Amino acid sequence: MTTRRLILTVAVMAAGAVALSGCVAKSEVAAGDALTVSSTASACDVSADAAASGTLTFDVSNDGDDVTEFYLLAEDGLRIVGEVENIAPGASRRLTVVAQPGDYYTVCKPGMIGDGVGRAAFSVTGDAVEVSGEDAAQKQQAVDLYAAFVKDQVGQLAPAVSEFVTAYESGDDDAARTQFPQVRAYYERIEPVAEALGDLDPRIDYREVDAVAEGLDWTGFHRIEKDLWVPAQTALNADGETPAWQDWAPSTPEERAAFGDQLIADVQELYDYVHSDDFQQTLDAQGIAGISNGAIALLDEVATGKIQGEEDWWSGTDLSDFAANVEGSKMAFSLVRDFAVSQGDDGAALADRIDAGYADLEAALGQYGSLTAGFAAYGTLTDDDKRELTDLINALAEPLAQLTDTVLD
Repeated sequence: MTTRRLILTVAVMAAGAVALSGCVAKSEVAAGDALTVSSTASACDVSADAAASGTLTFDVSNDGDDVTEFYLLAEDGLRIVGEVENIAPGASRRLTVVAQPGDYYTVCKPGMIGDGVGRAAFSVTGDAVEVSGEDAAQKQQAVDLYAAFVKDQVGQLAPAVSEFVTAYESGDDDAARTQFPQVRAYYERIEPVAEALGDLDPRIDYREVDAVAEGLDWTGFHRIEKDLWVPAQTALNADGETPAWQDWAPSTPEERAAFGDQLIADVQELYDYVHSDDFQQTLDAQGIAGISNGAIALLDEVATGKIQGEEDWWSGTDLSDFAANVEGSKMAFSLVRDFAVSQGDDGAALADRIDAGYADLEAALGQYGSLTAGFAAYGTLTDDDKRELTDLINALAEPLAQLTDTVLD
């Protein structure tokens, strides 16, 4: 890492779409009527799969044995449009959202951890709903949805890290190497949150060169990474000077257990924080400026580390981190975009430039793979490839840097 990211993965999203193709479509809910949702251990049954744009109400009943959550997700499977959590068995909660026309997904999460169950397509038809940038309630909703996004990402990070550590500690390095970039994506989408917690991000995500420079014990993802991709004795370290093998040897089983258990404990600390009142109060105090600044910070992560190939030095999986940072940045932007547009023609033009910047960057990155299928190793990129990506990052960074001032006008 250099001092600097909910996902129901695209693979799961695609699988859900295939499963839905054989279902009988439900009718669109009548305007003003509430939709009902039944959450169980294995299903998330919604009374309709379409509704008219505007204010939507979901009456969610927990018909299972575990505390559950219900989500309405945007088409990309990342942005949380609305969520209601902590629904006890036998209890009901109501979710009310303002939904714009488009394609969405509904999903329940029994146990409030993992990928969730019963993912299903949901469509909203009709005219666009006006959103006022001056409306305090709308701004608070954006803050609450960002908090929900972060909690969901960390909620999926925790069990994924446990599975990853199990493979690492047991010596199943092939499985751990496969999981490494996938697990890290949850963290990379919300990384600025962990960075705000003092030494937590260094314990989870410092590169070797950073830990050495600051005199810290080197732990976390990248310490495990070096065990999984053992460096050649002739290879240089991340600083380009020190031999990678110098003063280092593969971890013993006992050392692997210690590194793995430490990573699990640190991720649990992050999980506890984002589910605390302190986290919500911090976001409330920052408001939509905090969301906007988070979008900028995540793109900075790409510009200062990933595009240089300095993040995942041993594995070469930098493009996966790159993609996850961009996804997290784009998701944060989506929550404040309407506030930029509400500032008039200049704000709308800025939002359009940022939209185009994300689209161009994602298209270029897509030439090298995807988070679900995997990316090409960073070392296979040519100087021209890196220069193209750098130019696109800079092209997006320029309008994105104006976002916070615009949404606060």
